Amino acid sequence: MGRRQRGLEEGDTVGDVLWTPPADVRDRSRIGGYLRFLRERHGLDFADYAELWRWSVTDLDAFWRSIWDHFAVVAHTPPTATLADPAMPGTRWFPGATLNYAENVLRMPGLADDDPVVIAHGQTRAPETLTAADLREQVRRVAAGLRRLGVGPGDRVAAYAPNIPETYVLLLATASLGAVFSSCAPEFGTRSVTDRWRQIEPTVLVAVDGYRYGDKPVDRRAEVAAVRAALPSLRHTVSVAYLDPAGAPPEGALGWADLAAATDEPLTFTPVPFDHPLYVLYSSGTTGLPKPIVHGHGGILLEHLKMLALHHDLGPGDRFLWFTTTGWMMWNFLVSGPAVGSAIVLFDGNPGHPDLGELWRLAERTGTTYFGTSAPFLLACRKAGLVPREIADLSALRGVGSTGAPLPAEGFTWVYDTVGDRLQLQSLSGGTDVCTGFVGGVPLLPVHAGEIACRALGAKVEARSADGTPVVGELGELVITAPMPSMPVGFWNDADGTRYREAYFDVYPGVWRHGDWITINERGGCVITGRSDATLNRGGVRLGTAEFYSVVEGLDEVVDSVVVHLEDDQGGAGELLLFVVLAEGLTLDDDLRRTIGRELRTALSPRHVPDEIHQVRAVPRTLSAKKLEVPVKKILTGTPVDSAAATGALANPDSLTAFAAFAQRRPSTPTPA
Repeated sequence: MGRRQRGLEEGDTVGDVLWTPPADVRDRSRIGGYLRFLRERHGLDFADYAELWRWSVTDLDAFWRSIWDHFAVVAHTPPTATLADPAMPGTRWFPGATLNYAENVLRMPGLADDDPVVIAHGQTRAPETLTAADLREQVRRVAAGLRRLGVGPGDRVAAYAPNIPETYVLLLATASLGAVFSSCAPEFGTRSVTDRWRQIEPTVLVAVDGYRYGDKPVDRRAEVAAVRAALPSLRHTVSVAYLDPAGAPPEGALGWADLAAATDEPLTFTPVPFDHPLYVLYSSGTTGLPKPIVHGHGGILLEHLKMLALHHDLGPGDRFLWFTTTGWMMWNFLVSGPAVGSAIVLFDGNPGHPDLGELWRLAERTGTTYFGTSAPFLLACRKAGLVPREIADLSALRGVGSTGAPLPAEGFTWVYDTVGDRLQLQSLSGGTDVCTGFVGGVPLLPVHAGEIACRALGAKVEARSADGTPVVGELGELVITAPMPSMPVGFWNDADGTRYREAYFDVYPGVWRHGDWITINERGGCVITGRSDATLNRGGVRLGTAEFYSVVEGLDEVVDSVVVHLEDDQGGAGELLLFVVLAEGLTLDDDLRRTIGRELRTALSPRHVPDEIHQVRAVPRTLSAKKLEVPVKKILTGTPVDSAAATGALANPDSLTAFAAFAQRRPSTPTPA
């Protein structure tokens, strides 16, 4: 693809151009092929991406039908329309159509039967590769096995399993039957799992016996037994002998080999309506009961075809790796890769074992062409002084994706300095709620440091001021003002849609409010600056927490940090509290406090110098590495730990105790905001 324009210089800032598309991008990219399709089939010609995007969000009917046609979606009955009712919530897409997500994925366009399509590596067992023929055969057998267990359309199948081929095969087999899939990573504690699955009442559970994280074996048999006992809806349990291949299934359970036994039954696909439930994803569940978010066959298929091919430029010949667990929506995004002809690379284990170079070396071993990860991982590599191109041959790599948190400008420049200057770095943001990124990158646009390049096709994203007015070049609430097919079908057990409306449409009727702060500049570039419910607001100046962390964690001494603003219910400025994790062996002293305060004053504003700075051993994070700012704030304002956060959904639940102890030591506890 293109080349970085210049080397890193002192003072690189948001907006500096780091990469430009090659002159022949329209000839070489998947989106270029889509533009030719629009011109030849529909007489539509677009001068640039901005013009294409405007059409995609104003003529929804024509745009989404073009996606259906361009990717030749396999349907059993055709739709009678594209968009029957554009009002949100309750939009009806492709009425009359019947199709099946698994059937469309298993087409694997451009792949021959003996082409690798699933390349699995991990720290529990030897690497495994499935060809296209292998994948179809395993799905055929497991679908037959589920059918023997009585699974049919609408039944729920739950996977307590990591990012391994069996979990993927189970998803496709479940979908092929019109049944509904749901997964939890085996790192989740029993309470977090049962909080999710009691809501959907699965009839079949597939679970591993344990896993290895780095060099540490983690036995999960007791957790599986507790989950089984807590789910009276279960009729069958299937055990995957993952940690101990010679281990026998627990009493009353089948082995995976029994489920996938040889059979003559053909691979068939149950036709289902466009919005038929495909899988249930969950909000993070860090506070309160996780929301069971239902996604449909058709909406997920169209959205992932669009994003993977047109935005990430994936197709036959590509090998697509995104570091994720089965408890994060990025797993669901990753495993749609074969729908556009891309092979997928699965990794299960500790990405920091034996060191932070492990995933980069994995990219070399697997010939990865697109490497996706989280912003915290990239920043950790930068902090450690890692130079990936010196430890791994990354010449096949042409794309790097970053999500999970905003990636600051210094993260962008680190990628181009240490990973490669010819690849395209795509920072994206979206969510479990839509199972995609609604702002991200595209091959047609340059990469600017610290910026998400664009709003995705078909995603009418706007920034809104406090009074609801759309703004450009100013911080505002991220809203989506036109429907997207991958918006949830609804929430499970929410027949009248009350919980669904409250989650997204309670602030702006008929407009989706996502809960992030965003700035959209004149050229369409986007900067996400954190959750709007965790915003710092002192003296009328609003600041997203992402900018705060960029400054604080830019210091060599600071490994991690979390900041909260405790508002004053009497109208005062409140208290701004900063908690820092320092490099090994360091202790917070007055000199370092002054250094941190000086950096924040210079880079942001005097209003954002913390009232207090404290050292902690760890910042609480979800299993997908998101910082828990709101639960920390609740704990500091008197909420008990168990009520403030569901500890089973956290990567490091013990980290919360330090904040509870701090709250008890304070002379007075502010009133919760």
